Amino acid sequence: MSDLTTRIEAFVKLGVFFNEFCNSDNKQVESKEELAELFSSLEEKIALSQHKNGWFTRENILYSLQNWAQALSEENLKEWTANYAISESKSPKTVALILAGNIPLVGFHDFLSVLITGHKALVKLSSNDNILLPFVADILIHFQPEFEHFIQFEKDKLTDFDMVIATGSNNTARYFEHYFKNKPHIIRKNRNSAAILTGHETKEDIQALGEDIFRYFGLGCRSVSKVFVPKNYKFDNFFEAIYNYHPIIELAKYANNYDYNKAVYLMSEFKLLDNGFLILKEDKSYSSPIASLFYESYDNINDIINKLDQDKEQIQCIVASGVLTHEIKFGATQKPSLQDYADNIDTVDFLLRNS
Repeated sequence: MSDLTTRIEAFVKLGVFFNEFCNSDNKQVESKEELAELFSSLEEKIALSQHKNGWFTRENILYSLQNWAQALSEENLKEWTANYAISESKSPKTVALILAGNIPLVGFHDFLSVLITGHKALVKLSSNDNILLPFVADILIHFQPEFEHFIQFEKDKLTDFDMVIATGSNNTARYFEHYFKNKPHIIRKNRNSAAILTGHETKEDIQALGEDIFRYFGLGCRSVSKVFVPKNYKFDNFFEAIYNYHPIIELAKYANNYDYNKAVYLMSEFKLLDNGFLILKEDKSYSSPIASLFYESYDNINDIINKLDQDKEQIQCIVASGVLTHEIKFGATQKPSLQDYADNIDTVDFLLRNS
């Protein structure tokens, strides 16, 4: 494969393509004639993805594409890769990628990491997200034909690989760890994200937190599924601030989950707070069902900081303001940078160490 500079250039072009497509969709620019056919093909893939997976709305797919458009700038890619000694290998390794399918292009960072380090990607897609990434790969190959020999999508059993990066549930992780025990591997399990509120947040802060809660319908590991609040916290202002997200209930799949979970909770006589599109339930666990948000009260914020540290294997990221050293700003969980690795495991370092 060509050198790192050439690989970066290809991904920069991919980012520009994403940006121009999204801007064209927003009618901000006219699509270039030479890109019109690719734009049309991507429109078809988006429609097909929506048809196959009702959670993949057009808005959320475009949101993912726009975020990657911003991440794949030349400056970002060079700054990211400069942190590593990426040498040009004459014998690249084959990395098996077993991808999740909970949100659009959820496995793209692993795909990018494998290719940017000069390795080959052997990809096993989730049936929930098996339309977009193959097309993105075709676009990448369009910009840099050498990638054709470095990308393979496999529908059957994975064979002939050197490393594994697999994402799944806690149950599948046990299978992965046994099955891939003799290969260098990263096995990712279920994780959730949380927010710490102090009661001093502005309306704008809570509105931004709504993005962390509702984007991708709460299906992402970076989606906030639980909030920690001071004892006797008044949720009236919280509900008022997130009201702008009420159109989410118009999606039938979301509405069905809202109705079902509310019915289950009421039959169990749980005490609930409800605004017509989000159910708040007091619960010590992290993983709240769709259309619900768990909350837990605290007397001393240091107790929550210690709890989150003890439970860090269950946590993807934490939203707060001025509470933690490593915290995510309100509204930013679904906009990770290239340096934000899932489960805080440096994927590029793993790939280079096992080359």
